[in-house]
Amino acid sequence: MAEGQMSAPRVFFYVQHLLGIGHLARASRIASALAKDGFEVTVVTGGLPVPGFPGPDIKSVALPAVVASNAGFSGLADEHGKPVDEDFLHQRRDLLLQAFHTARPDIVIVEAFPFGRRQMRFELLPLLDAIATASPRPKLLTSVRDILQERTKPGRDEETVGLIKTHFDHVLVHGDPDFVTLPKTFPLAAEIADKIIYTGLVAAPVPASPTDVFDIVVSAGGGAVGLDLVRSALEAARASSDRGRWCLITGPNLPEEDFVGLSNQTAENVTLVRFRKDFPSLLRGAELSISQAGYNTVCDVLQAQCRSILVPFTAGGETEQTVRATRLEELGLAVALPESGLNAAVLGDAIELSLSRPKPGGHKLDLNGAKRTAEILRSLL
Repeated sequence: MAEGQMSAPRVFFYVQHLLGIGHLARASRIASALAKDGFEVTVVTGGLPVPGFPGPDIKSVALPAVVASNAGFSGLADEHGKPVDEDFLHQRRDLLLQAFHTARPDIVIVEAFPFGRRQMRFELLPLLDAIATASPRPKLLTSVRDILQERTKPGRDEETVGLIKTHFDHVLVHGDPDFVTLPKTFPLAAEIADKIIYTGLVAAPVPASPTDVFDIVVSAGGGAVGLDLVRSALEAARASSDRGRWCLITGPNLPEEDFVGLSNQTAENVTLVRFRKDFPSLLRGAELSISQAGYNTVCDVLQAQCRSILVPFTAGGETEQTVRATRLEELGLAVALPESGLNAAVLGDAIELSLSRPKPGGHKLDLNGAKRTAEILRSLL
């Protein structure tokens, strides 16, 4: 604990979302658990603002926003889609370092890096240097989901291990080792085994009973890449009015013209919205969830013990969601469909299969990762 500190230990939490909102949602759940446990939390965000995040009782520092300039994450653009220049990046770096020195944290958590977010090296490497020279030096942890994007470029994993060994005290893996362990998607995990701590999956608390009940809930995460899923679900809904009420949640980042186009095709049994704050409650009341296989959505589905069809996102060589969906199918907790070739007929067959099965109650996966992370940080102090 920092010298002269009278009360709450301070946590400085960096999170950068580039395409979807999953990283921000998970980090916000953790930050809220830390605040509830008595930590003073500063969350530094670097993506487009999302209503409701990072949440109450949390200090927030918003850096000038950057987003992925394409689905392959190969470049950075500003909030208007314009590629960023060196002056922009230098400004962000300086603002991040200023926020760090102002916060004077006891613990720094960097979400994803160095396992991911290599695009942010321009500001994160200077932050690591500032942490290393701070007196007293705060503990430094990286916060990663249980399944990583697998790297194909030679030397990437070795570089990650080098940064972990040099700078980081611990690696918080937000997963249940009975579901999947880090070595599944990070081949060199054994070299940093002494730093790895599993927290359990970071799920929201058990939701309240829904005030609005839909039979089938379709969601596309942030919405930036879920158009084909929503379109196929809309066609399936129009062809199966006997399946009751449908709620299609496009996500806030679906382009407006696409949302308008979908709105013009909805049927009487379909409610089309961009966002539902009560999404976890809707799952609790639904017979079936249809979604991509992002971390947070899957946690919500597992918490609600809802039947699930998962269509993992695979653009740009993404592998993480496929690993998750396949593993859940192996455990009998979901039906997995490939993104390529998805249409109303394929989805309709999967719906029939899913609804013929009982709801997946009674799984033993640990969903208490947010609270457990707070307990872990307490023990480190």
